[in-house]
Amino acid sequence: MKRILLLTFVLGFVASGFTQRASISKEQRNYAVKKVQPTTETMNFSHETMTSAMQLVTPTEDVIMPNDRFDLQTNTSMQNRIYVYDDGTIGATFTFGVAETAFADRGTGYNYFDGTAWGPAPSARIESDRTGWPAYAKWGVNGEINCSHYSGAAIGGLDISKRTNKGTGTWESSVFHSPEPLAEYLWPRMTTGGTDNSVIHVISLTMPVANGGVVYQGIDGALLYSRSSDGGTTWDPQHLIMEELSSNFYNSFAGDTYEIQAQGDNVAILYGESWQDLAMMKSTDGGTTWTQTIIWQHPYPFYVTGDITDTFYCADGAHSLAFDQSGMVHVAFGINRAYSDAAGSYWFPLVDGLGYWNESRPTFSDDMDALCPYSDCGYSELVEDYSLIGWAQDINENGTWDIIGEVGAYYIGASSQPQILVDDVNGIYVVWAGVTETYNNGTQDYRHLWARYSPNGDWWANKFVDLTGSLEHIFDECVFPSIASTSDDYFYLVFQTDIEPGLAVRGDLDPYTDNAIRVMKVDKNEVKVGIKENNMPFDEYDVLQNYPNPASGMTSVKVNIRKATELSMDIVNMMGQKVLEVAPRSVLPGMNEITFDASKLTPGVYFYVVNAGDASISKKMVVE
Repeated sequence: MKRILLLTFVLGFVASGFTQRASISKEQRNYAVKKVQPTTETMNFSHETMTSAMQLVTPTEDVIMPNDRFDLQTNTSMQNRIYVYDDGTIGATFTFGVAETAFADRGTGYNYFDGTAWGPAPSARIESDRTGWPAYAKWGVNGEINCSHYSGAAIGGLDISKRTNKGTGTWESSVFHSPEPLAEYLWPRMTTGGTDNSVIHVISLTMPVANGGVVYQGIDGALLYSRSSDGGTTWDPQHLIMEELSSNFYNSFAGDTYEIQAQGDNVAILYGESWQDLAMMKSTDGGTTWTQTIIWQHPYPFYVTGDITDTFYCADGAHSLAFDQSGMVHVAFGINRAYSDAAGSYWFPLVDGLGYWNESRPTFSDDMDALCPYSDCGYSELVEDYSLIGWAQDINENGTWDIIGEVGAYYIGASSQPQILVDDVNGIYVVWAGVTETYNNGTQDYRHLWARYSPNGDWWANKFVDLTGSLEHIFDECVFPSIASTSDDYFYLVFQTDIEPGLAVRGDLDPYTDNAIRVMKVDKNEVKVGIKENNMPFDEYDVLQNYPNPASGMTSVKVNIRKATELSMDIVNMMGQKVLEVAPRSVLPGMNEITFDASKLTPGVYFYVVNAGDASISKKMVVE
């Protein structure tokens, strides 16, 4: 009966296709839970006056595996699982397993689209022994390659399976051994770059102590990088711990909280989670030299379980990166909240927000509220529709987030598992799995896949697109998306649907059932809905919060201008006296930046007044 009532309820809102931003209560937002595989405390979730519309679309979907029983496709972030080739063919992978509960048959499930149809669902893994966590890429002129880790097998290390002609022939398998038997490799990430995608880049974690491994070179779970230019026959470098990732800076890394992408000679590694910096290592010479950027600095470096901390907002460990056509990296990341006491660490399953950053922007500080996605935090370095780009939608338009409040224990935020694509004209598409109101099984809330578009990263379409809002997914948990790095008029992703939220593998209120692995083909124009003809989201112009704030030296203010005008700025103190002036200059439509030196001001509270033609907007800032 519950499901019948739910169906009637949802049908009323599917027809409307429009919503406002939901207000999340303090109780929801402050609800925390201890990680038993971390603890979760929940925080008051309150995206108050949502102004974004929700658009429902019905993409093309194909089920490439209808009865996968192994429902944990990743612990946090997702590997590269799908590639769309220039000739219209597609290769897609997933973790396969049908023999619960030990899953002795576990390995890489593979399916291929020949330009006309997908092949039959696989009945076995592609490897010879038990593996997991596949990462898939184009290899060579017309080939394909897959990397997975051996687990519970007679073999240790990573399996590298490849073939010179995609979609056909026997997979050629080789073993990439870990640096030592007690530091076996787990949870790899792999991509290809260089000429004709012939250079293989792999990162993988040495087995942590909790999984039966050892501390390796001072790190409990070390993140190592290797590169091969001959299909995995030889590796140089091999098992490299970059200095920035060494024990001088970190004491541990968590599984599946990192990913790697390549574009020719550009290679980037993104890593981070609730108890570690969110940071990027980037190479522009094919992986020979690297530069680090700390995107969000963790307030508790070298944290170990049992440390006592305050509660702080953080990156949740699920994130994604992509290169644009100029080689600049764009990042999407889930947001959560955390704290720790003597009993363990805690996460907040209903804290909700999706962040965005690119290399042209300032980084985030280690302030406890730097990544706060709510307007009532008093301080945040996130700006809505600029660096805060995703949140839960108010589908029934009553102003509140109407959910049961019990969600699958993925140990991430309510809007998370993001995937980001930058296409060949630098259009940016972000897809994520978000807890969605009015969709539940009577016990737990479901996640849907949502999407949003930006033509440049500076502002985002004023519609949120529910990719799985059709009747087909009324009773589906839609999770673990992996987006193809290549696209045409469409973008493509592989994901999992499950009739129960959460994970049977982890015993999360979820019995073993048939889970479907699906490939979705999404018309880009349907995700671009809400883009105005003048390519600007507001009527006149808008002023973003200065960054950094509080300021002690150089700080900047971004101003989104609709038409050519004169732009200037005045800074006034609490008495209304002008204390600093930025001279007017002529600017063109788009995002403009005003930079000034706050060290010239006495510490205190000030207002900066941005003047664009005859209009003025003021905002408050703090000078330290």
